[in-house]
Amino acid sequence: MNITDWENRFTAYLQKQLNDAEDKSHDLCHVKRVWNTAKGIMSEEGGNKLVVIAACYFHDIVNLPKNSPDRHLSSALAAQKTLSILVESFSDFPKAYYDDVEHAICAHSFSAGIKPTTLEAKIVQDADRIEALGAIGLARVFYVGGLMGQALFDGNDLFADTRELNDRQYALDHFQQKLLKLPETMQTTTGRKIAIHNANYLIDFMAKLSSEIKGEHHTKDPEVITRFGSMFL
Repeated sequence: MNITDWENRFTAYLQKQLNDAEDKSHDLCHVKRVWNTAKGIMSEEGGNKLVVIAACYFHDIVNLPKNSPDRHLSSALAAQKTLSILVESFSDFPKAYYDDVEHAICAHSFSAGIKPTTLEAKIVQDADRIEALGAIGLARVFYVGGLMGQALFDGNDLFADTRELNDRQYALDHFQQKLLKLPETMQTTTGRKIAIHNANYLIDFMAKLSSEIKGEHHTKDPEVITRFGSMFL
């Protein structure tokens, strides 16, 4: 059985499980995007495709809300459930890979704080974190912010120059509080290159937003690009 066969089987299974998911930022489309990114990283870094595809497809099979006090347990619970799913529904999946799949799922989570120790776990973590950057990351920030009742941004202090960052109150604060720090957490060289490229897209958005708020609709605020772009030099 080739990797495309596994992809089709995992997709068919999750279509029944995730179609009614309340959080559409962690739906089947998210799973497929993470897998596609992981494939791109593997083309440069190598890795066991079967371990990576299983971890990518089931890494969010348990996904507690971002504001849950037990959020940090999501990945461990997802790993446990994934092994049960493999046993019950995919009995031909090699048992020799169970431990590596479990570790990759446990280590993917930012909130869990688990260091990936295998190449496959590093690839899955990078692919999932890249999902929080670029155009997709931009869309997801404001989608999740809307679910949580956050304001888009603080129009009086856009980048928290005179206040504390608070991404529970302002969606835009999440850029500085977490997202722009993600490139430095990348585990692979390929992942880091992608992350920096996509983080710069967020900075361009911040610069455009700053200009529009000033009524300057045909420019991007150069001070914003200089200020935040220097993070990746």
